[in-house]
Amino acid sequence: MAINFTKMHGLGNDFVVIDAINQSIDLGPEQVRQLADRHLGIGCDQLLLVEPASGAQADFRSRIFNADGGEVGQCGNGARCFMQFVREQGLTDKTQLQVETASGPLQLIQQPDGQITVDMGVPRLEPAEIPFLAERRDNRYALDVLDQQLEIAALSMGNPHAVLRVADIDTAAVATLGPLIEQHARFPERVNVGFMQLLAEATSRRRVYERGAGETLACGSGACAAVVAGQLQGWLAERVKVVLNGGELVVSWAGIGQPVLMTGPATTVYQGRIDL
Repeated sequence: MAINFTKMHGLGNDFVVIDAINQSIDLGPEQVRQLADRHLGIGCDQLLLVEPASGAQADFRSRIFNADGGEVGQCGNGARCFMQFVREQGLTDKTQLQVETASGPLQLIQQPDGQITVDMGVPRLEPAEIPFLAERRDNRYALDVLDQQLEIAALSMGNPHAVLRVADIDTAAVATLGPLIEQHARFPERVNVGFMQLLAEATSRRRVYERGAGETLACGSGACAAVVAGQLQGWLAERVKVVLNGGELVVSWAGIGQPVLMTGPATTVYQGRIDL
């Protein structure tokens, strides 16, 4: 099977994007892993499929696969790449799109300056909706990891997130604590693990250990989760600049019951064709 693809990234969080409207695509987990392999395939954090919408209420459908082959619900950086891809490929000339995902609809807006805003929806805070095993909803939870008790926030932005505040993001134990929290028994579907350092009320730094991908340069939904967690604990303002290893995002949240808006760039790297 020969596949035309485009390599893209959102702040270094990189994707293989495939038009599944104009070519017949049928990928299993093993083939996704092969494409994502940085030595034997193309290499990416995640793979995005652009598909026709199932109904008239949406413009397209997006499917997202982690590098380990597992399908996931949502990806903020991927959503920005999705918007740029469909416009560059001539699949639409709209500047606002409704996109179906496994986690629900996304609204994407192309800004005049080239930045892309994603309406990430209303954050889900109830433990059962994350999912996270806890007796009741709280802004902070104690989590036992090895011989220490950590304090985390837990929420869903269409995918599960744990947020851990650290004093220094550069020395945070991402490689050690990341996989342990990702696979913790209290997260039945595993979790994306964010490490957040507060620089000011409107600025934070962040690193992320993504579920099924390991540490990546950026995670859009994770940046949104960190801002929500920071606001709920009184640390952050309504509009926050989130500094990631791959660049910067602007995240806005007006509070409980309101959607999270994320704005940032998307970059096309190259186009290619691969035989599987």
